[in-house]
Amino acid sequence: MSDSAYDRLEARFRRREVLAEAGGLLHWDMSAMMPAGGAAARAEQLATLDLLGHELVAAPETGDLLEQAEAEAAGLDGWQRANLREMRRDWRHATALEGSLVEALSRAGRRCEMAWRAARPAGDYEAVRPLLAELLSLVRRKAEAKAESLGLSPYEALVDEYEAGLTLDRIDPLFDDLAGFLPDFLGGVLERQAGRPQGELPPGPFPAARQKRLAERLMAAVGFEFDHGRLDTSAHPFCGGVPEDVRITTRYDESDFASAMMGVLHETGHALYERGLPAAWRLQPVGRARGMALHESQSLLMEMQACRSREFAGFLAPLAREELGGSGPLWEPDNLLRLYHRVEPGFIRVEADEVTYPAHVILRYRLERALIADDLSLEELPGAWNEGFRQLFGSVPPDDRLGCLQDIHWYDGGFGYFPTYTVGAVIAAQLFEAARRDRPEIPAAIGQGDFAPLLGWLREKVHGQGSRWSTTELVEQATGRPLDPAVFKAHLKARYLDD
Repeated sequence: MSDSAYDRLEARFRRREVLAEAGGLLHWDMSAMMPAGGAAARAEQLATLDLLGHELVAAPETGDLLEQAEAEAAGLDGWQRANLREMRRDWRHATALEGSLVEALSRAGRRCEMAWRAARPAGDYEAVRPLLAELLSLVRRKAEAKAESLGLSPYEALVDEYEAGLTLDRIDPLFDDLAGFLPDFLGGVLERQAGRPQGELPPGPFPAARQKRLAERLMAAVGFEFDHGRLDTSAHPFCGGVPEDVRITTRYDESDFASAMMGVLHETGHALYERGLPAAWRLQPVGRARGMALHESQSLLMEMQACRSREFAGFLAPLAREELGGSGPLWEPDNLLRLYHRVEPGFIRVEADEVTYPAHVILRYRLERALIADDLSLEELPGAWNEGFRQLFGSVPPDDRLGCLQDIHWYDGGFGYFPTYTVGAVIAAQLFEAARRDRPEIPAAIGQGDFAPLLGWLREKVHGQGSRWSTTELVEQATGRPLDPAVFKAHLKARYLDD
């Protein structure tokens, strides 16, 4: 058995990945099953796992092994060289931080997240603000340390944790482009929509148990394997677990089945990506998902591109009638399609239509950049949120539950994540366009509830590639062109103005 530097690195990173996966399942349990009284113990468990994983990567021996392996890289194949590159990236991030800061961040994030779970339903921002202040102080320290190590700005260093190479000179032009395009486009869509029949939500109530049965049937049709995953309930929908055991959650509104259903389809897109990662490279950095922009592209491709299509509405209608006990014209495909294509500025990001969704992300991007730069205080955050929302949407949230408390990300320390949503939406449009070009049978198959052609294309072009390529390289290889927001804008025009 070989005992080269590279082989020793693989063994080391395998142990780190197992620790990270154990932490992920503990976090899922905390979000979906754990009683509130377990919070303190769970925070300690996760902090210990985070520290152990950090120490494996940041240890001086890891740096020595990386140098030896890189000197011998000519003897490695393409996947191994890509794995070595990803190991070096992980090492650079890890060695920028002291173990004590990693542990403190983990503890503070778990405490703040648990406080947020109680504060959000009550709309009580002040109840969670002291814990958020502690967490934000630690995040700023992390950002500064990583910025110095990586040669990036502090905010870019945080973004780089979620999407390698996504810098401000890539984010800002994209967001400026969309911010210039969307207001007039939104106005045109609303004007056209006002002159046409509006989709109506069928009358409820819709018991959560029946919504769950419908959701599980849709998940199965899309390709979710229930012997390798499950659906549960949490305060904020998410996907977690491991490729062999993918956990997704949603939340139910018994007056509106569409909210949970589309949330489930979104998270199923994440789950399918995790399940399709290259099995030969499990527990290695190159076997992970490429980054969160690509991850969000998979969830948004499934939710927005495929499952809000005319074909999918035809497949959905009889299932929804059967599982929710509906009858009449409001359960017909045309009405459901109008319902899912309704553009209506609202307060909640995860329930937003795809026209207004980028504006939700741009708001959070601006605010979190200001928070990290200390240009905005936490005392000012609710007011800044409301004013930013007014400027973008023309209205103000009635309370903080629908404002600055609605997302979990800041309250668990996830600063720098939000830009990946809109980048992911742009990638999703380009990937779906390419998939339909390569496999013209995809739309008709979706209409029959057959997602195999689409999923097969994604397995080949995206999922099975893991982290072998950069996001930029992967998108260009899969679609035949660099990432281009014009494809996203063309999709919006075709769906909302030309259809």
